[in-house]
Amino acid sequence: MRITLRALTRQDVEAHNAGEDEHIVRWLTGRYGTVQSTADHFDRLADNARAGRGKRGFGVFLDDRLAGYVDCDPDARDGLEPGDVNISYAVHPWARGQGVAGEAVRLMCEYMREHRIGRRAAIRVYPENRASVRVAEKGGFTYVADPLSGTDKKPEEDSIAILLYVHDL
Repeated sequence: MRITLRALTRQDVEAHNAGEDEHIVRWLTGRYGTVQSTADHFDRLADNARAGRGKRGFGVFLDDRLAGYVDCDPDARDGLEPGDVNISYAVHPWARGQGVAGEAVRLMCEYMREHRIGRRAAIRVYPENRASVRVAEKGGFTYVADPLSGTDKKPEEDSIAILLYVHDL
């Protein structure tokens, strides 16, 4: 089993959207992607990578098949300290339970160190998302706080508490 990261292109849009399910929508995106919205997102990520700024994201490949997504966002500030860089990730249903998320996070941290992006990697997670809590803990991230999030919201709430885990880069 080989897990790698690769920049996403428009050729990956269909496989990316096919991998979205209710868990990805609930925990990460808030809605299903369309061909156009996903292509636009991939284009923005590519532009940011070329410029060396902003959110940078990659496809997570398990034995050369798209198995998910991971990004780092140095501009995310919600609940974070200066120098913290948020990592977000999602794993397609067929690839869950195989260590894909943990390895994607490890590879993203390696990328961030290599490109000198931030001083700490941060994972912000909903407390009830036990799988992501396990990814943070198994990855050596340290729990530091339960900040109220102004950007992560449920329809019936103005703000919610999230768990914040960090790892020195």
